[in-house]
Order: sequence, then structure tokens, then C-alpha cells
Amino acid sequence: MTDESQLQVRPMDGDASLSLSKVRSGLIARGLSDAVALAGPPPPEPTDPLSEIRRLAEEGDVEAQYSLGCMFYEGEGVPQDYAEAAHWYRRAADQGRADAQYNLGDMYYEGHGVPLDYAEAVRWLRQAAEQGHTTAQVRLGVRYHLGEGVTRDYAEAACWYRKAAEHGHAAAQAVLGALYGAGHGVPQDYAEAARWYRKAAEQDYADAQFRLGFMYRRGQGVPQDYTEAARWYRKAAEQGDASAQCNLGYMYDRGRGVPQDYAEGARWYRKAADQGHASACLRFAAVTR
Repeated sequence: MTDESQLQVRPMDGDASLSLSKVRSGLIARGLSDAVALAGPPPPEPTDPLSEIRRLAEEGDVEAQYSLGCMFYEGEGVPQDYAEAAHWYRRAADQGRADAQYNLGDMYYEGHGVPLDYAEAVRWLRQAAEQGHTTAQVRLGVRYHLGEGVTRDYAEAACWYRKAAEHGHAAAQAVLGALYGAGHGVPQDYAEAARWYRKAAEQDYADAQFRLGFMYRRGQGVPQDYTEAARWYRKAAEQGDASAQCNLGYMYDRGRGVPQDYAEGARWYRKAADQGHASACLRFAAVTR
């Protein structure tokens, strides 16, 4: 017979017979038993990541506290809960975590999960800023610039903007340039204004590109150069800056720094006008009537 179930294996003493299928079953069972014994106890069930983060946070782990705050703020893996986010940011902030101090300050400024409180916002922003957190430095500069939570102080604003600007923060560089241009908190100095505008402009910061173009057009802090003015206007205009679009339209309209081209001028006026730029609306109407 060829049916495997009927094959007989006789022991040497001839007293009994075992089916081949039973032999195989016994070997398999014994093999599994041996494998389990060699492997040791079964691995524990996987831990829920959120439970683990919360456990660590409650034990005082600052990174877990900050992460849990972010999760509640964004609603990632948990229901969005600003109050709970503020609670965990505060736990991390109290341990000196600069990002948590910044975020908590921002929440006081917005009134998210905590009462709206500019003074408290400034307190936390300052702690982060003093640790070199560049965005906190910029925000603290803005608070002094506008007088929110502190007495308005352009010199103090310029101080904090400069700290961030020196670390390459483009927005801080652009605002510091504007302060030098206006002489707010620092001596008026067009060359210094142009220097800071250029640093931000070279990082593709559109407002700084527009302002640098304006300075070349006027010859403030740099030699008057319409070609250079049009070049910087174009960079900002292509990023959608309405003021730059209007000014680039004017350069084409008058043939300054670019070949005179009324159609191209009208095209840029229209782009700015479509964004509600008042001067561009008037100029577009004038060249198309």
C-alpha cells in the first residue's frame, strides 16, 4: 500500500506497532516543546506608545512632557485639548525646556488653554529667549515693539531682534533693517538698514527683497541703481508681494531698469490690483482705460 497512514513501523521487540503519522506528530510536538524551552518566557505584549509617553511624563521626563504637550496641542493621537497641552508645556517649561517655554508663552498670548495674559506671555517668552530660542527672541522683540505686556520700547525691541538676526532669522533681519531705516530704537542709518535687508533678501524673504529694491530705487544706503531695484522687485513680485508687483509694474511703465513695456507694466499692476493693492488698482485703471 502507498497510503502513508497505513505504513507500519515495528519496534525492535516486535510487541507493538506505531503508525508513521503518530511518530511524526510526536516529533513535532517534542520539537515545539524544546523550542519554547530554549526561547524562554514569551515576550510581553507591546506597550501602547501614548501610555508610555504619559508614564514617562508623569515621572518627570521633560522630553515626554514636551511631546505630550505637542500631541494635545495638535490633536495627534489624542483629542485636541489646549488646557491639557498647556499643563504639560508648563511641566516641561518649569524644567527649563526652551521650546515648552516658548509654546506656553505663545498660548498665553493667544489665550489658548490659559487666560489671555500678555504679561505672562512675555515672562515665558523671555525665559526661552534668554536660552537663545530665536523665535522667542523675535516674539519678545515684537512684544516690546508693540507694547504688549510691557511698556513699548524700541531699543529693547531692537536688542531682541538683533539677537535673532545674528543667528540668521530672516524676519528679524528684515525688521531690524526697518528699525534702522526709521531710526526707531537705533540711530537712523540707511546703510545699516540696507545691510540687514540684504541678509534677509538673500534668504528669499520677500518683504526684505521689496525693501532693498526700494532703497536701490531711491539711492538710500546704496548707490541709486534702477536695474538692481528692478531685480529685487522682481524677486519679491514673483513670490506674490503686492507692493513689489506694483513697483515692478511702475518700472516697466516708465522704462526704469528694464525696457519700457506698457503691457508688462499693466500685467504686474493687475497682479497687485487683484490682491487689493490700492495704488496698483489706480495705476492699472490708468493704463488700460
